[in-house]
Amino acid sequence: MKIIKSEFKKSSSKISECPEGNLPEFALVGRSNVGKSSLINTLLNKKSIAKTSSKPGKTLLINHFKINDRFYFVDLPGYGYANTSKQVIREIKLIHESYFKSRKQLLFTLLLIDIRHDLQKIDLEFMEYLNSMVCPFVIVFTKSDKIKTGSVNEKVKLYKDALLNYWEDLPETFVTSAWNNIGMDEILKFVDKSITKHSI
Repeated sequence: MKIIKSEFKKSSSKISECPEGNLPEFALVGRSNVGKSSLINTLLNKKSIAKTSSKPGKTLLINHFKINDRFYFVDLPGYGYANTSKQVIREIKLIHESYFKSRKQLLFTLLLIDIRHDLQKIDLEFMEYLNSMVCPFVIVFTKSDKIKTGSVNEKVKLYKDALLNYWEDLPETFVTSAWNNIGMDEILKFVDKSITKHSI
């Protein structure tokens, strides 16, 4: 798939404000500083279509990006911020719950994982949460440029091996680098295939 047209559609503070219609959606979510905004900017080949912020209180929104008038990438608030008030954590959980429970247009969630880290409890819990919501997801490893090229496959294997202690069937995985534009074509091919399969 080639992205011919991409636009920031709107930010919504609650599910009822999200765009109407039946266009399929692919949600992106992950821990703080996982590189979500950078990945979106690289996917869409626009340097600042997705704004970055280290303060979760400024990003408690559901951001819709319309692609080729065919589907949406949806940027959801991150989780796992170390220095966050209980109130903000509650608001983030509420946004996640309302979106994953109610948004019928959602096809897949792209769960972003920093490839430099081992399996984290908070990420495992989020995977289990998505499973409980019956929301299919894939794992997108980010920041592969931050480790040696020869170590990438080893890191992915170690992660999958750790995940097998909790999951019988593993989700599909993608290795990416927003800096080096690695993995973007693979993600777009997956999106294209998913939409085609959904529309049959």
